[in-house]
Amino acid sequence: MKTKFDIHTLVRENIKSLKPYSSARDEYKDVSIDEMVFLDANENPFENGVNRYPDPQQNSVKDVLSEIKNVAKENILLGNGSDEVLDLLFRAFCEPKEDNIITLPPTYGMYAVLANINNIENREVLLSTDFEPKVNQILEKVDANSKMLFLCSPNNPSGNSFSTEIVAELLTKFNGLVVIDEAYIDFSEEKSWLEKLSEYPNLIVTQTLSKAYGLAGIRLGVCYASKEIIAILNNIKPPYNVNELTQQKAVERLLKVDEVHKEVLEIINQRTLLIQNLKEINFIHTIYPTDCNFVLVKVDDATKRYNQLIAKGIVIRNRTTQPLCKNCLRLTVGTEIENEKLIKALQKI
Repeated sequence: MKTKFDIHTLVRENIKSLKPYSSARDEYKDVSIDEMVFLDANENPFENGVNRYPDPQQNSVKDVLSEIKNVAKENILLGNGSDEVLDLLFRAFCEPKEDNIITLPPTYGMYAVLANINNIENREVLLSTDFEPKVNQILEKVDANSKMLFLCSPNNPSGNSFSTEIVAELLTKFNGLVVIDEAYIDFSEEKSWLEKLSEYPNLIVTQTLSKAYGLAGIRLGVCYASKEIIAILNNIKPPYNVNELTQQKAVERLLKVDEVHKEVLEIINQRTLLIQNLKEINFIHTIYPTDCNFVLVKVDDATKRYNQLIAKGIVIRNRTTQPLCKNCLRLTVGTEIENEKLIKALQKI
């Protein structure tokens, strides 16, 4: 492992000197809320459940996450969806027009979008034909201005988890931040890289409550990293980036561990049944291995089959324009009834 990794060498100069905004709710601590009369933030004083600004540090959510994930609160940052977390990383560590990131298509499209928004060069290195990172080609793309490497594992849209050995090698040899996007980790038998946070100071793990926890509508993303990285991100995040209703709903759902676990198992079981049925569809040529709540399949003509399913009232994702995904469709695992409708439609077209 690198012994001289220093996160502060990666931080943009203007961020180093930035004085973060101090919100009204940041200026007192260790006092019971019930004892306080709030006359500091120019809020409407009439209680309706959301008339007060939310906790800027989302402590109630972090308390539960810390226990569930066995990660200290100082290693957790919450964002308005994972996309805000990713955008904060760009703004903290990538100098516009100078720095670059490395992404591995086919992958989650927002990495490239955020790079463009922040005026950062995106150096792409295609995955191998079995959707694994190509270490040597990645390292050949690296220069002194390569700040972040994005690994989506389990990967969207291919569905597979990357080799542990390959990821460990990249963490060791890439002298920048390695961001592992684990949006689909709950559907995988592979262990989360959260267990390795203390071992790799350049490791950042992002997760979400949108998939396994079924909370896509509340927009809550999670970043796990060293306390030094989290402190930097806290300095630049908007003061009230996660609203009160989101925080309340997140805590409520996170405490229902058994219910979430039951739903995840049902999705995995339905995934198995779906794959078994897909094998009987004659125009499906390849069913790719998956650790996600979706299945990527190669068909004879993706656009044709996509349009046929639309005509039958079923919406899937046509990924044929993505690298290595010609004539590929991505099928989300639905309920038992939804999956049966999908199979019946595929059998008829």
